[in-house]
Amino acid sequence: MFDDLDSDRSHAQDDGPFSVPLERLEAQICELAGHLAAATCRFLVLLGDFEARRGWASWDMNSCAEWLSWKCQMSSGTAREHVRVARALRNLPVIREEFGAGRLSYAKVRALTRIATPETEAGLAELAGPMTGNQLERFARAHRQVSAADDADARVRRRLAWRFEEDGSLAGTFRLPPLQGAVLLKALRAAAGDPDHPQDAQPPDVPAEMRPAAQQSAPTSSSLADALLVIAEAFLAEKVASADDPEVYQVIVHVGTDAMPGGPAADAGDVSAETPADAPAPPARSASSAWPPGHPADPARCHVEDGPAVSVTTAQMITCSAAWSWMLHDSAGKLLDLGRRRRRPNVALRRAARDRDKCRCRFPGCESRRIDLHHIQYWSNGGRTSLNNLIGLCRYHHMLVHERGYLIAACDGAFTFYRPDGTAIPASPPLPQLDGMIGDCHDAEITPKTIIPPWYGERLDLDHAIYVCFANASNAANRASRRANDPPLVPAAA
Repeated sequence: MFDDLDSDRSHAQDDGPFSVPLERLEAQICELAGHLAAATCRFLVLLGDFEARRGWASWDMNSCAEWLSWKCQMSSGTAREHVRVARALRNLPVIREEFGAGRLSYAKVRALTRIATPETEAGLAELAGPMTGNQLERFARAHRQVSAADDADARVRRRLAWRFEEDGSLAGTFRLPPLQGAVLLKALRAAAGDPDHPQDAQPPDVPAEMRPAAQQSAPTSSSLADALLVIAEAFLAEKVASADDPEVYQVIVHVGTDAMPGGPAADAGDVSAETPADAPAPPARSASSAWPPGHPADPARCHVEDGPAVSVTTAQMITCSAAWSWMLHDSAGKLLDLGRRRRRPNVALRRAARDRDKCRCRFPGCESRRIDLHHIQYWSNGGRTSLNNLIGLCRYHHMLVHERGYLIAACDGAFTFYRPDGTAIPASPPLPQLDGMIGDCHDAEITPKTIIPPWYGERLDLDHAIYVCFANASNAANRASRRANDPPLVPAAA
C-alpha cells in the first residue's frame, strides 16, 4: 500500500498536482485517516502506561501533561486532553479495540471517554459508529447533562474557562451552583445600578421613552459586563491598598515611546533612582525598525503584560489616571542593574524580570505562573541582584535548583538548565527521526473505508438517541439484577 503512495507522490511531482485521479486521492486521504486513528490509539495506550508508571517524574516534571507538552511539542491544553483520554482508555477495552482498529477517530474517542464507563462502553461504542464527529459531540454533551441532572456533585460543581480571541478580546464561559449564581447576579446588578450614582435621577415626569436606554429596561448584557469589570477593579484596588507587594495586583501595560507622543519626558526626575547614569536613552523609531514587533527595545510596542496587544488610543486613554514607570532597554533588551546593594529585587526589577520571562517559570516544559525570582549565582556566593542574574522559577523547580543540584547557565537573557549529572535539558527537545512508515506503528487492517462511518446524511434525533442509550443501560442493569437473584441451577441426579 505504501509503495503505491510513494509511486503516486512521485508521479504528482513529475506531472503536476492533478496527475493522481481524484478517486484515488480521496481513497488515500480516508485510508491515511484510518492509519492515524490506529497509530493515535497506540500512542495513547503507551502514554497511559507511561503516566501510570510515573515516567515523567524522572524528568522532575509536575505532571505527565507537562512532560508531554515539553517532550512531544504539544500545547498545554492538548497535552492535558491527551493524558485524560489515555487514562480513560485503560479501563475501556471495547472503545480501545474499536479505536485501535481504526473504526473510531480520536475526536469520537475523546467525546466517548467523557461519558463512558466499563458497564456502558459497549452500547456507547455501538451508538457512536453511525454518527459523525459533530453529532457525537452533541450527544456526549446531552448525555452529561441528563446523567448529571440529579447528581449531588452537579449541584456544587463550578468552573470558569476563558480564552483570548484573535482580536485580543477575552471570551469565556462559567458555571456556578444556584446559590452562588444568585450571589453573582445580585452583585452584578448592584454594580450595574451603581447606588452611589443612581441612573434614574431625572424628574419623575420625564417620559420613559425620553430617558437613556440604560434606564428603560433591566440591565443588559453590556451593562452586566461593565459591572463585572467594576467589581474586579474594586477588588484589585482593595488588594493594592493593603498588600505588602501591591505590584502583583496591578495590571501592567507596556507602552513604547512612539505610542505616547507628547508623553512625559524622560528627564532626570522621571528616571528611577536605581537606573544607571550611563544607561542608553530610548532609541528613536525609524521606518525600518531593527527590532521585531514586541521586542523590549521596540519603541512602538503596546500590549498588556503577558497578554494581547492594545490599541494606541487605549494606551493613551489609561495614561490619564495610570501610574508611570520608565523602563530603559538597549538593543539587546538589557535593563536595570542594582548591584549588591540589595538582595531583594525592587519593583522595577521584578517587573523587568516578569516581562522578560513572560510571567512564567523558565524551567523547560513548565508553564506555571506562580514564580519566585531566583539568584542564578547565589547571593551568598557573591551573586548580584541584577536582571542578568535573576530568573523566574516556580516553587517546585526553585526547590530543585537549591536542593538537588540543578545548574543554570545564563547568556544574554537565554538560560540553559543542567541536571545534577551535567546533562543539558533542552528548552524544546527535537522530535526523533522517522523510522519506517505509519503502518509500522500498529497492526490494524486499514482500508479506505475503515474510518468512514455508515452515515447517509440523516439528521441526529438527539432525544431518541439519549432515550435509547439510557434504556439500553437500564435493561442491562435489570438483566444483571435478575441473574444475581435467580437461584443457581442444580443438575438432576442420574
